[in-house]
Amino acid sequence: MSILNKFDLSGKVALVTGCKRGIGRAMAVGLAEAGADIIGVSASLELEGSDVEKDVTALGRKFSAYQCDFGDRKAVYAFIEKVKAEHPRIDILVNNAGTILRKPAAEHPDEYWDKVTEVNLSAQFVLTREFGRDMVERGSGKIIFTASLLTFQGGITVPGYAASKGGIGQLTMAFANEWASKGVNVNAIAPGYIATDNTQALRDDPVRREQILARIPAGRWGEPEDFKGPVVFLASDAAEYVHGAILLVDGGWMGR
Repeated sequence: MSILNKFDLSGKVALVTGCKRGIGRAMAVGLAEAGADIIGVSASLELEGSDVEKDVTALGRKFSAYQCDFGDRKAVYAFIEKVKAEHPRIDILVNNAGTILRKPAAEHPDEYWDKVTEVNLSAQFVLTREFGRDMVERGSGKIIFTASLLTFQGGITVPGYAASKGGIGQLTMAFANEWASKGVNVNAIAPGYIATDNTQALRDDPVRREQILARIPAGRWGEPEDFKGPVVFLASDAAEYVHGAILLVDGGWMGR
Protein backbone atom coordinates (compact mmCIF):
# COMPACT_ATOMS: atom_id res chain seq x y z
CA MET A 1 0.00 0.00 0.00
CA SER A 2 1.37 3.43 -0.94
CA ILE A 3 1.67 6.02 1.78
CA LEU A 4 -1.07 8.21 0.30
CA ASN A 5 -3.48 5.26 0.33
CA LYS A 6 -2.92 4.92 4.07
CA PHE A 7 -4.67 8.29 4.53
CA ASP A 8 -7.80 7.08 2.71
CA LEU A 9 -10.77 6.83 5.10
CA SER A 10 -13.29 5.52 2.56
CA GLY A 11 -15.83 3.23 4.20
CA LYS A 12 -15.08 4.52 7.70
CA VAL A 13 -17.61 6.12 10.05
CA ALA A 14 -16.42 8.98 12.26
CA LEU A 15 -18.28 10.37 15.26
CA VAL A 16 -17.26 14.00 15.86
CA THR A 17 -18.48 15.81 18.96
CA GLY A 18 -18.67 19.60 19.05
CA CYS A 19 -18.89 19.69 15.25
CA LYS A 20 -21.20 22.67 14.74
CA ARG A 21 -18.48 25.27 14.34
CA GLY A 22 -14.80 26.01 14.65
CA ILE A 23 -12.25 23.24 15.03
CA GLY A 24 -14.88 20.50 15.27
CA ARG A 25 -16.55 21.52 12.04
CA ALA A 26 -13.19 21.64 10.25
CA MET A 27 -12.27 18.20 11.61
CA ALA A 28 -15.56 16.72 10.43
CA VAL A 29 -15.10 18.20 6.96
CA GLY A 30 -11.47 17.05 6.80
CA LEU A 31 -12.46 13.49 7.68
CA ALA A 32 -15.20 13.60 5.04
CA GLU A 33 -12.71 14.90 2.47
CA ALA A 34 -10.62 11.81 3.25
CA GLY A 35 -13.64 9.58 2.59
CA ALA A 36 -15.35 9.05 5.96
CA ASP A 37 -19.06 9.32 6.66
CA ILE A 38 -19.78 11.60 9.62
CA ILE A 39 -21.94 11.35 12.71
CA GLY A 40 -22.04 14.85 14.12
CA VAL A 41 -23.18 15.99 17.53
CA SER A 42 -23.29 19.29 19.40
CA ALA A 43 -25.55 20.71 22.06
CA SER A 44 -27.30 22.99 19.57
CA LEU A 45 -26.61 21.29 16.23
CA GLU A 46 -29.50 21.58 13.81
CA LEU A 47 -30.90 18.13 13.11
CA GLU A 48 -31.31 19.08 9.46
CA GLY A 49 -29.63 21.65 7.24
CA SER A 50 -26.65 22.66 9.38
CA ASP A 51 -23.62 24.22 7.75
CA VAL A 52 -21.47 21.23 8.62
CA GLU A 53 -24.02 18.85 7.14
CA LYS A 54 -23.98 20.86 3.92
CA ASP A 55 -20.18 20.77 3.86
CA VAL A 56 -20.07 17.00 4.34
CA THR A 57 -22.85 16.03 1.95
CA ALA A 58 -21.41 18.30 -0.74
CA LEU A 59 -18.43 15.95 -0.68
CA GLY A 60 -20.68 12.97 -1.36
CA ARG A 61 -20.44 11.65 2.20
CA LYS A 62 -23.24 10.79 4.61
CA PHE A 63 -24.00 12.99 7.62
CA SER A 64 -26.13 12.05 10.63
CA ALA A 65 -26.94 14.80 13.12
CA TYR A 66 -27.55 14.53 16.86
CA GLN A 67 -27.95 16.88 19.78
CA CYS A 68 -26.53 16.23 23.24
CA ASP A 69 -25.85 18.33 26.31
CA PHE A 70 -22.52 16.91 27.45
CA GLY A 71 -22.98 18.58 30.82
CA ASP A 72 -25.90 16.21 31.51
CA ARG A 73 -24.67 12.68 32.32
CA LYS A 74 -28.07 11.08 31.66
CA ALA A 75 -28.26 12.80 28.28
CA VAL A 76 -24.81 11.45 27.41
CA TYR A 77 -25.86 7.88 28.14
CA ALA A 78 -29.09 8.34 26.17
CA PHE A 79 -27.08 9.70 23.23
CA ILE A 80 -24.70 6.75 23.31
CA GLU A 81 -27.58 4.28 23.36
CA LYS A 82 -29.29 5.97 20.42
CA VAL A 83 -26.14 6.19 18.31
CA LYS A 84 -25.21 2.57 18.96
CA ALA A 85 -28.69 1.46 17.91
CA GLU A 86 -28.61 3.48 14.71
CA HIS A 87 -24.89 3.13 13.87
CA PRO A 88 -23.56 -0.22 15.12
CA ARG A 89 -20.00 0.46 13.95
CA ILE A 90 -18.01 3.58 14.83
CA ASP A 91 -14.48 3.46 13.41
CA ILE A 92 -13.27 6.89 14.55
CA LEU A 93 -14.23 8.86 17.66
CA VAL A 94 -13.23 12.52 17.86
CA ASN A 95 -13.81 13.91 21.37
CA ASN A 96 -13.83 17.60 20.51
CA ALA A 97 -16.82 19.04 22.42
CA GLY A 98 -15.80 21.45 25.13
CA THR A 99 -16.59 24.63 26.99
CA ILE A 100 -14.70 27.35 28.84
CA LEU A 101 -15.82 29.69 31.65
CA ARG A 102 -13.58 32.53 32.82
CA LYS A 103 -13.30 34.00 36.31
CA PRO A 104 -10.27 34.54 38.58
CA ALA A 105 -9.41 31.54 40.73
CA ALA A 106 -10.42 33.18 44.01
CA GLU A 107 -13.85 33.92 42.56
CA HIS A 108 -14.28 30.79 40.43
CA PRO A 109 -17.63 29.29 41.53
CA ASP A 110 -18.43 25.62 41.98
CA GLU A 111 -20.93 25.86 39.14
CA TYR A 112 -18.21 26.87 36.68
CA TRP A 113 -15.89 24.10 37.86
CA ASP A 114 -18.61 21.45 37.74
CA LYS A 115 -19.87 22.36 34.29
CA VAL A 116 -16.46 22.64 32.66
CA THR A 117 -15.07 19.42 34.11
CA GLU A 118 -18.26 17.51 33.28
CA VAL A 119 -18.31 18.61 29.64
CA ASN A 120 -14.57 18.61 29.00
CA LEU A 121 -13.46 15.55 30.95
CA SER A 122 -16.13 13.32 32.47
CA ALA A 123 -18.36 13.13 29.40
CA GLN A 124 -15.34 12.38 27.23
CA PHE A 125 -14.28 9.56 29.54
CA VAL A 126 -17.76 8.03 29.30
CA LEU A 127 -17.90 8.37 25.50
CA THR A 128 -14.46 6.85 25.09
CA ARG A 129 -15.15 3.96 27.43
CA GLU A 130 -18.48 3.10 25.81
CA PHE A 131 -17.53 3.46 22.13
CA GLY A 132 -13.98 2.30 22.76
CA ARG A 133 -15.18 -0.96 24.30
CA ASP A 134 -16.69 -1.89 20.93
CA MET A 135 -13.44 -0.99 19.18
CA VAL A 136 -11.46 -3.17 21.56
CA GLU A 137 -13.81 -6.11 20.97
CA ARG A 138 -13.47 -5.58 17.22
CA GLY A 139 -9.71 -5.14 17.36
CA SER A 140 -9.58 -1.79 15.58
CA GLY A 141 -10.45 1.86 16.03
CA LYS A 142 -9.12 5.39 16.32
CA ILE A 143 -9.86 7.78 19.18
CA ILE A 144 -8.75 11.41 19.11
CA PHE A 145 -9.16 13.87 21.96
CA THR A 146 -8.94 17.64 21.65
CA ALA A 147 -6.44 18.71 24.30
CA SER A 148 -5.08 22.27 24.68
CA LEU A 149 -2.01 24.33 25.45
CA LEU A 150 -3.47 24.21 28.95
CA THR A 151 -2.79 20.49 28.97
CA PHE A 152 0.77 21.75 29.60
CA GLN A 153 0.25 25.23 31.09
CA GLY A 154 -1.99 26.71 33.76
CA GLY A 155 -3.56 29.62 31.94
CA ILE A 156 -5.17 32.64 33.59
CA THR A 157 -8.71 32.84 35.05
CA VAL A 158 -9.62 29.36 33.74
CA PRO A 159 -8.73 26.87 36.51
CA GLY A 160 -11.53 24.46 35.62
CA TYR A 161 -10.60 24.48 31.96
CA ALA A 162 -6.90 23.96 32.73
CA ALA A 163 -7.67 21.08 35.07
CA SER A 164 -9.97 19.43 32.55
CA LYS A 165 -7.47 19.72 29.71
CA GLY A 166 -4.65 18.46 31.90
CA GLY A 167 -6.90 15.51 32.62
CA ILE A 168 -7.43 14.94 28.90
CA GLY A 169 -3.70 14.54 28.44
CA GLN A 170 -3.55 11.91 31.19
CA LEU A 171 -6.71 10.21 29.92
CA THR A 172 -5.21 9.94 26.45
CA MET A 173 -2.18 8.13 27.79
CA ALA A 174 -4.20 5.99 30.22
CA PHE A 175 -6.48 4.64 27.47
CA ALA A 176 -3.54 4.22 25.08
CA ASN A 177 -1.61 2.16 27.64
CA GLU A 178 -4.46 -0.33 27.86
CA TRP A 179 -5.71 -0.36 24.28
CA ALA A 180 -2.62 -0.04 22.07
CA SER A 181 -2.15 -3.81 22.15
CA LYS A 182 -5.83 -4.25 21.24
CA GLY A 183 -5.61 -2.49 17.88
CA VAL A 184 -7.06 0.82 19.09
CA ASN A 185 -5.07 4.05 18.70
CA VAL A 186 -5.78 6.74 21.29
CA ASN A 187 -4.15 10.13 20.75
CA ALA A 188 -4.86 13.82 21.19
CA ILE A 189 -4.45 17.08 19.32
CA ALA A 190 -3.52 20.17 21.34
CA PRO A 191 -4.58 23.39 19.61
CA GLY A 192 -2.69 26.59 20.20
CA TYR A 193 -4.39 29.97 19.97
CA ILE A 194 -7.03 29.50 17.29
CA ALA A 195 -9.55 32.01 15.95
CA THR A 196 -12.70 30.38 17.39
CA ASP A 197 -15.50 31.22 19.82
CA ASN A 198 -13.39 29.98 22.75
CA THR A 199 -10.75 32.65 22.15
CA GLN A 200 -13.10 35.51 21.27
CA ALA A 201 -12.55 37.20 24.65
CA LEU A 202 -8.79 37.11 24.15
CA ARG A 203 -8.97 38.41 20.60
CA ASP A 204 -11.26 41.23 21.75
CA ASP A 205 -8.68 42.34 24.34
CA PRO A 206 -6.14 44.45 22.41
CA VAL A 207 -3.37 43.98 24.99
CA ARG A 208 -3.72 40.20 25.39
CA ARG A 209 -4.22 39.74 21.63
CA GLU A 210 -0.91 41.38 20.82
CA GLN A 211 0.91 39.64 23.68
CA ILE A 212 -0.22 36.28 22.38
CA LEU A 213 0.53 37.03 18.75
CA ALA A 214 4.04 38.24 19.61
CA ARG A 215 4.88 34.85 21.12
CA ILE A 216 3.63 32.68 18.23
CA PRO A 217 6.61 31.88 15.96
CA ALA A 218 4.30 31.34 12.99
CA GLY A 219 3.22 34.98 13.33
CA ARG A 220 -0.53 34.35 13.19
CA TRP A 221 -3.45 32.92 15.11
CA GLY A 222 -4.40 29.45 13.94
CA GLU A 223 -7.47 28.73 11.84
CA PRO A 224 -9.86 25.76 12.17
CA GLU A 225 -8.71 24.48 8.78
CA ASP A 226 -5.26 23.88 10.29
CA PHE A 227 -6.73 20.80 11.99
CA LYS A 228 -7.87 18.89 8.93
CA GLY A 229 -4.47 17.34 8.25
CA PRO A 230 -3.68 16.34 11.86
CA VAL A 231 -7.06 14.71 12.48
CA VAL A 232 -6.95 12.77 9.21
CA PHE A 233 -3.44 11.57 10.04
CA LEU A 234 -4.39 10.31 13.51
CA ALA A 235 -7.59 8.73 12.17
CA SER A 236 -5.76 6.88 9.39
CA ASP A 237 -3.57 3.82 8.94
CA ALA A 238 -0.64 6.21 8.54
CA ALA A 239 -0.70 6.61 12.34
CA GLU A 240 -0.80 2.88 13.06
CA TYR A 241 2.19 3.03 15.45
CA VAL A 242 1.19 6.29 17.14
CA HIS A 243 -0.25 5.73 20.63
CA GLY A 244 -0.71 8.10 23.57
CA ALA A 245 0.66 11.09 21.67
CA ILE A 246 -0.43 14.70 22.13
CA LEU A 247 0.14 16.44 18.82
CA LEU A 248 0.69 20.18 19.17
CA VAL A 249 -0.89 22.35 16.48
CA ASP A 250 0.15 25.67 17.92
CA GLY A 251 2.22 27.63 15.41
CA GLY A 252 5.31 26.84 17.50
CA TRP A 253 4.02 28.32 20.78
CA MET A 254 5.25 25.54 23.05
CA GLY A 255 8.71 25.59 21.53
CA ARG A 256 9.19 29.30 22.23
